[in-house]
Amino acid sequence: MTPTVPTFSARFRCLGACGGEYPLTEVLVRCPACDALLDVCHDETAWQARRAEDWRTLLHARAISADPLDQSGVWAQREWVLPHLLPSDIVSLGEGRTPLVTMPVLAKKLACASLHIKQCGHNPTGSFKDLGMTALVSAVSAIARQKPSAVSAIACASTGDTSAALAAYAARAGMKAIVFLPKGQLSDEQLTQPLAHFALTCALETDFDGCMALVAQFCQRHRVFLANSMNPLRIEGQKTLAVEIFLQLGGVVPDWVIVPSGNLGHLTALGKGFALLRTIGLTDRLPRLCAAQAAAAAPLYRAYRDQWNYQPVVAQPTLASAIRIGAPVHVHKAIALLQATQGVVEIASEPEILAACTQGDQHGLYTDPHTGVALAALAKLTHSGTILPSERRAEAPASPGSGFACVRCRAEKPAGQPARGAGGDRAGDLAPLAPSMTGVF
Repeated sequence: MTPTVPTFSARFRCLGACGGEYPLTEVLVRCPACDALLDVCHDETAWQARRAEDWRTLLHARAISADPLDQSGVWAQREWVLPHLLPSDIVSLGEGRTPLVTMPVLAKKLACASLHIKQCGHNPTGSFKDLGMTALVSAVSAIARQKPSAVSAIACASTGDTSAALAAYAARAGMKAIVFLPKGQLSDEQLTQPLAHFALTCALETDFDGCMALVAQFCQRHRVFLANSMNPLRIEGQKTLAVEIFLQLGGVVPDWVIVPSGNLGHLTALGKGFALLRTIGLTDRLPRLCAAQAAAAAPLYRAYRDQWNYQPVVAQPTLASAIRIGAPVHVHKAIALLQATQGVVEIASEPEILAACTQGDQHGLYTDPHTGVALAALAKLTHSGTILPSERRAEAPASPGSGFACVRCRAEKPAGQPARGAGGDRAGDLAPLAPSMTGVF
């Protein structure tokens, strides 16, 4: 008798007290009953109906497949992402499948037995945000197919990488994109990407948290789909990075994963991805996680040092501009995850970030400031004995320093000479550029 092929399914589930459930075809970001955050909840019994070795065989077969869906690191794992989508709904730019680079000389410098860097900068727009954005834009594509008038555009608040990813994937799908940016807080390179993809680009006299509040109100009023990481659809794409790391290590879970952390969506996504591997039987253990924060924007670190008593902060300027967030959306999920995995939180000062970037550059990484935060955190954790020399660790994500050339300018220019970008004059040019972008919403 032919075995029954399992039917995979998923739905929204409220993370608040009401526990409500809703179909993924609804235009939702928060629970309509209690306004709590939502999660995407899968039918795990369907996953478990397939043997772990069969999953492993399927993933290896897809790694050499000519099918465009299989060539995406996200959609090669489609049963675990958004299983309700049709192949025609999927909007992909070939994201994922990025290198996991071993760094033996740098590992020795940092007193590590083994160090791997996940090079997320090899993604289409240069960051791990593409993994989440392909999932979200594909879900919106499916909604638009079923209900053409349900969504007029997709919008986000951003400190750089999210706006680039949204602009590119919306352009690929033929959809309108709107990005809200904090004026003067992006590098030239980060600013260029949403403009290049013809996103309606708005510079606001506020920080990321202010942009986030405004874009949430805007989306509610104008039938615009919110693309920030509070949207659980993005987490489903980003969790696939954990599976990639596992497979690239030969089916081994690292002892530690160190994650540059701002809004904390990616930290929780990685935790969800490693939990998935345990659920389907490919591993029986989880890694310990470290949330690495810039000292200038470290509300989670303060909570960690105060018995997990969280209070938002006003984030101060930092070289690591993409994680300059004082009121992270996923803070309570992150705290629960760190508690469950015996995780830690570490910080890096601005001199420590710059020194870590320089050290990474000396080993061929061309390090961006956010990877610098993770490298600095690793150095401090090995020095304190929190991470043992014998333990295997991976850092995720790493992006190229080409998006932050201004950091090198600051390191190399004599004192008193201004550096452009990341708060320099170029971001101020955004206001006259924005009207050239058109859209009716």
